[in-house]
Amino acid sequence: MDVRKLQKIAVAALEDIKGEDIEVINTTKLTSLFDRIVVASGSSNRQVKSLARNVQDKVREAGGEVIGVEGEDSGDWVLVDLGSIVVHVMQPSVRSYYNLEELWQAKPTKRKAKDAAAE
Repeated sequence: MDVRKLQKIAVAALEDIKGEDIEVINTTKLTSLFDRIVVASGSSNRQVKSLARNVQDKVREAGGEVIGVEGEDSGDWVLVDLGSIVVHVMQPSVRSYYNLEELWQAKPTKRKAKDAAAE
C-alpha cells in the first residue's frame, strides 16, 4: 500500500476516536527502516488502547498489513508497526518524557569554531 494512503488511514483512525496532538514525521532522510512516524496522545490507558486498536482495524479493512503491536497490556504507550509507518499512541506524560518528536526531527546545529574553542 502507498505510504501516503496508509498515512491517511492511520491519521483518520486516530481522529475518529478523538486522538489528540496527532503529528506525522517524515523519516525518509533519517532512516531506511520506515518512512513515517505518527505520534498521538490518548487521555487514559483505555483510550490509548482503543486508538491503537482502531488504527489496526482500519488498516486491515483497507487491505493493509499490521506487522506487529507492542505495549497493549499497559496502555501507557502502544506502538503499531505498519511497515512503512510506525504509529505511537501514548499518554501525555509518557509522550512528554520520551519526546519522540524532538528526537526524530532534531537537526544538527552547526557550531562556529570560536564557540567550540571557548568550551
